[in-house]
Amino acid sequence: MAARANAEWKGGIKDGSGTFTAGDSLGGEYSFKSRFEDGPGANPEQMIAGAHASCFSMALSLILDEAGTPVDSVRTDARVTVRLLDEGPTITKIELSTVGNVPGIDQAAFEEAAEAAKANCPVSKALAGVPEITLEATLES
Repeated sequence: MAARANAEWKGGIKDGSGTFTAGDSLGGEYSFKSRFEDGPGANPEQMIAGAHASCFSMALSLILDEAGTPVDSVRTDARVTVRLLDEGPTITKIELSTVGNVPGIDQAAFEEAAEAAKANCPVSKALAGVPEITLEATLES
């Protein structure tokens, strides 16, 4: 099944605005200010962060489940940084921070599984062109 989304932009880059829908239940407005000046509304990088955090959490859960240590929970935050470089707006960094509640595993094994999830989740693979993707993995005690 293919995921679906659409967007429409109206007006100039600085004074215009756009709307988007993703799937059946996500949607919002975006603008130059919401993307580059911390103004109200959504931006594409938030959607990328949400997609990456969701995909990574599922991939980590799968890896741990297949290793015989199913998770009670995995919570992941993703921060996507976009910078205005000479070549234009560029995603320069993604920071993943995950916390897992996984009975029967130690911190080293959790970190190893998290690194495997970072390398192999489909969204991570799609974002392979981002110069820096970091990971902080913490096992709850």
